[in-house]
Amino acid sequence: MSTPVISVVSKSGTSKTILLEKIIAELKRRGYRIGAVKHDAHEFDIDREGKDSWRLTQAGADTMVITSPAKIAMVKKQQVMKEPSLMDMLPAYFADVDIVLTEGFKKSELPKIEVHRKERSRTLICRGEEYDPTLIAVASDEMLNVDVPLFDINDFSGICDFIENGFLMRARETRPMGMGRR
Repeated sequence: MSTPVISVVSKSGTSKTILLEKIIAELKRRGYRIGAVKHDAHEFDIDREGKDSWRLTQAGADTMVITSPAKIAMVKKQQVMKEPSLMDMLPAYFADVDIVLTEGFKKSELPKIEVHRKERSRTLICRGEEYDPTLIAVASDEMLNVDVPLFDINDFSGICDFIENGFLMRARETRPMGMGRR
């Protein structure tokens, strides 16, 4: 899959979701189609008890899809209690976007932007006990001595420039005519 994927990582409680929201909104403003994947280490349920979709999965449906003119949602039960590979999911679900931004996936081989807050931690995940070569940038509320670009945690426009210049321009050049930024 030629669509670029970047993972935003941090220790829990560092506001990575807030930063991702701002990055997504800014990239959308710039005309890009965005895919997002949230990693959840725990079991989650998007169905609400009592709703028809919940009742259908409770009755035994292995795959249940809800459709409307505005949205499509799918609940698919796993045959084995094993999380599917992100790289296997990307071509199936994200072929129509310009970039996929993930929240989490700290242990993946994806390029990573780490979010850092000084009150949360003194060290980075990707430059702590282990050196993660996939770290491409840091968004922080303090000055750090790092070997990758450092952004103020509130400089989502600068982070988007970095993403656009480093990943989206290259992806646009390799896409067939008619695909890419609208």
